[in-house]
Amino acid sequence: MDDRTVVVTGGTRGIGRAVVTAFADAGATVVFCGRDRAAVEDIAEITGAIGVRADVRDEFDVERLMETAAREGDGEIELVVANAAVNHGTPGKMPIAEEPYSRFDDTMRTNVRGIFTTIVEALPHLASDGRVLVPSGSIAREAKPNMGTYAISKAGSEAVVRAFATDIEQPVCIVDPGLVATELTGVDTARDPEDVAPMFVWAATEATEDEINGEIVDLRTWKKATR
Repeated sequence: MDDRTVVVTGGTRGIGRAVVTAFADAGATVVFCGRDRAAVEDIAEITGAIGVRADVRDEFDVERLMETAAREGDGEIELVVANAAVNHGTPGKMPIAEEPYSRFDDTMRTNVRGIFTTIVEALPHLASDGRVLVPSGSIAREAKPNMGTYAISKAGSEAVVRAFATDIEQPVCIVDPGLVATELTGVDTARDPEDVAPMFVWAATEATEDEINGEIVDLRTWKKATR
């Protein structure tokens, strides 16, 4: 990953933090963002990556993030990991009919519009051989009770990926690492984020464009390709 510039949104915790660390360890110039300035500064110090306080709900924040990444790198961005997401409830305890309008609006603005904004603002700087990776999960495709707006938003984010995959030259794909122990999933007995971060490195470097563009890269795909 030497001489490559990587942007990660939502890079201060969970999968995002693990991905920032993995790409920084691989030698990439990593620029990441988060809403919490103190957390951004802490992760930057730990990983050596470049932290920017930015909110994906604000297109001007994201525009500034991408401009910063282009300046810090070689003028282009080789990889975007559109990871930022929220879940404002407890998984399995969010009946959709009881979701407040405010929760619905903010979840969709972050998890769907935020993906759209991240890709749109990256495009002026995205290298011709660049890639975009968007984390998701089976909840986007398999209905489960009481998962609320979060499930709807993940389905929406996958639709955004498929639309861009057909409309732009660079490959855009969904990375589904299965159940991971993060604040969003609300579980602590699943895979560690550090265990799935190599999936993102593989999808960014070794997978062919045909393997990933518009597709879902899951654990089976990754393990089959790397065993």
